[in-house]
Amino acid sequence: MAARTHTVTNQVPPLVEYDVFTADRALAEGVARHADPLLLDGIREELSGLGRSAGSAQVQEWAELANTHTPQLRTHDRFGNRVDEVEFHPSWHRLLGKGVAAGLTDAWTRPAGHLRRAAGFLIWSQAEAGNGCPLSMTHAAVPALRADPALAAAWEPLLTSRVYEQGLRPAGEKAGVLFGMGMTEKQGGSDVRANTTEATALDAEGEYTLSGHKWFCSAPMSDGFLVLAQAAGGLTCFLVPRVLPDGSRNAFALQRLKDKLGNRSNASGEVEFDGTWARRVGEEGRGVRTIIEMVAVTRLDCVLGSAALMRQAVAQATHHSAHREAFGGRLIDKPLMRNVLADLALESEAATVLALRLAAAWDEGGPRERALLRLAVPAAKFWVTKRCTPVTAEALECLGGNGYVEESGMPRLLRESPVNSIWEGSGNVQSLDVLRALQREPEAVAAFLEEVGAARGADHRLDTAIKELLTELADLEGIEARARRVVERMALVLQGSLLVRHAPAEVADAFCASRLGRDWGSAFGTLPRGLHLAALVERARPEV
Repeated sequence: MAARTHTVTNQVPPLVEYDVFTADRALAEGVARHADPLLLDGIREELSGLGRSAGSAQVQEWAELANTHTPQLRTHDRFGNRVDEVEFHPSWHRLLGKGVAAGLTDAWTRPAGHLRRAAGFLIWSQAEAGNGCPLSMTHAAVPALRADPALAAAWEPLLTSRVYEQGLRPAGEKAGVLFGMGMTEKQGGSDVRANTTEATALDAEGEYTLSGHKWFCSAPMSDGFLVLAQAAGGLTCFLVPRVLPDGSRNAFALQRLKDKLGNRSNASGEVEFDGTWARRVGEEGRGVRTIIEMVAVTRLDCVLGSAALMRQAVAQATHHSAHREAFGGRLIDKPLMRNVLADLALESEAATVLALRLAAAWDEGGPRERALLRLAVPAAKFWVTKRCTPVTAEALECLGGNGYVEESGMPRLLRESPVNSIWEGSGNVQSLDVLRALQREPEAVAAFLEEVGAARGADHRLDTAIKELLTELADLEGIEARARRVVERMALVLQGSLLVRHAPAEVADAFCASRLGRDWGSAFGTLPRGLHLAALVERARPEV
């Protein structure tokens, strides 16, 4: 019998055994908005199944184990032979297998593939974010490989497979494969044109050997990698398999694994190439152009991953506040806490709505949609990923000391929160990319303005923000120093336009009043008077 001093009261039940998809109103409504009505029932059934899995106690335990028992590098076997393998906890393989089976590497072969895959990625990343890295790169390798039809024909069916097979074997002997990428080098970082890895052509057409060092190579146990190296004709894209067709290991020396802030379930390593066999993808000297499609796809996954972290943080904060009592009532009913939760919920919903719009644009695929993606993807990547850390930190504070301990799961969300802002180009890289598009691609500017203008006249604060943005864009003097300001305003105006058109009135009103109308403080919980905060909070709270 427990001592009276150990009697537990006023503690919150865990957020477990619930459907992550149906509990997220913004996500479910966004899928319904963009999906073909004839496909919607099937898509909902598919996503709800994944949502129940993501919210289950079993998967939550796998996530905890995969992050507690982190990857271990094994460079040599007991006899001194190099093996260059990474050993993972079994939970990692279970998570990855579930993600592959759910179609998170398969957006390219089915109707509404990008929308349903994006929604699935947002759901599954709430369960555990680290396994999203190999899922994302495998998904994104497809458009890059299509620069070489022969390579695409050989690899695409394996990349889009629903079968996960762990272990290193020739790709032809596996039912499904995973891909990674290696572009970053010590001396260059995001400046990939400064890469020094050398590619030497062999006698066979398209075959090379590589020599060099990649400073950051994620998911090194993948079956193949897309890398950049300097060939005679300039920077070129190459496919590097881990295992050659004859079963021998390619030269792929893992020097060490990175000890990262977050994303700890996923291995990221430094790789040495020394006589490493590679197959050219695309033409010599056009490596950036070849791999840019992969980069654009993974940038959208950064938006999705951050939206997922924000959504899970808000779900935990609202769930906790609905069950925890303090000062004579539930936290969720306290006016000040309600303001904080509503503010966080706005940020989360705006991120989700924007991410799904971009995924739907990929499915539509016409010239106008592709032009929109050219500007909207880097702008969204800049803004949404940067909002993730403050949202997650504030949500953790809503749980107080309970949120500061590992068992709550909130510290893992917080450690994970900066990664998407760094991966595939940090904030300055995204801002400069937007400037290039603004200056060189008028069709992208036209598509963006048409998109935000679709809501013109519906809210005066949005109208004013659009006019102010046009003024900013018309003044190119010293625009590089103002690039972050410009890109931030572009992202906010785009989010505002989408919410005004598609979200409930109380959501759109609160967003426009605070983010566009400037009636907002510097911290969360500073929304102005007159907004329907209780409705915002109730909309964000998952029902279990």
